[in-house]
Order: sequence, then structure tokens, then C-alpha cells
Amino acid sequence: MATRGRADPAKTRQAVLAIADWLHDETHSAPDRDALGTAVRLTARALSTLAPGSSVEVRIPPFAAVQCGSGPKHTRGTPPNVVETDPRTWLLLATGLVTVADAAARGALILSGSRAREIGSWLPVVRLSIGTTPSGLPAIPDRDAD
Repeated sequence: MATRGRADPAKTRQAVLAIADWLHDETHSAPDRDALGTAVRLTARALSTLAPGSSVEVRIPPFAAVQCGSGPKHTRGTPPNVVETDPRTWLLLATGLVTVADAAARGALILSGSRAREIGSWLPVVRLSIGTTPSGLPAIPDRDAD
């Protein structure tokens, strides 16, 4: 498991590259839980390093939750600005394979609060080029299908 602290760009990129085939094509075999969790935690930590602060909480259950973005500080209860998504969608966002607007339009990203959309200005944290897939973009799971 990744240790807490400052994001290491080389380790973050290595963790993402380890699961890149699955990000490019969800029919590719899914990564094991440890590899997926490491990639999620390290990219979330990279986001909090790039955008220090605590005005927006980004949740990627069951692996990570980070606070980021300068502005009003949240200390107790439900944060006023929350972003929540599944691990695959988060990694697609974190790598630039999908935009915040596209993920939100598909229902794969929940944005709550006036500042939640600001995460789009801090992404991607690790850039992957879009591979050749049937649709040209990785598929995002539809939350309503679950």
C-alpha cells in the first residue's frame, strides 16, 4: 500500500502504466485490487499536491478520499463541495482519457457544490494517450446500470 505524504510522480506514473491496458479497453482483464488501489491512491494524492487546500473533497471509494483546492476550509460534517466516482472513472479522469464534463454527463461522476467542477482545471495528473479502441475513448460505466 502507498504511504501517506507527498506524491512521487515516478511512482504515480508507474502505478498508472501498470493498469493502462485496462484503462484503454475495459474488456481487457481488470487489474488486481492492490494495483488498482495503488493507482487510485497515488493519483488522488497527486491531485492534492497539485491543488493544495481543503475546499473540495474528492472521494474514490473504497480506496481514497482527498481534499484539495484553495478556498474556504471544511472541517466538520459533510463538505460543501464533493466529487465522487468509481475507481475506473477516476483513473480515466486522472489520466486525461475522459473529461469532467463527459463523465458527469454520463452519470459516472457526482459533483456537489459550487466549486466541485474546479477539479477539471487540475486534471490530468498523469497523461496517457488515447489508444486505439472501438469507440476511440474508454467506456465509462453508467451509474444507472448498477
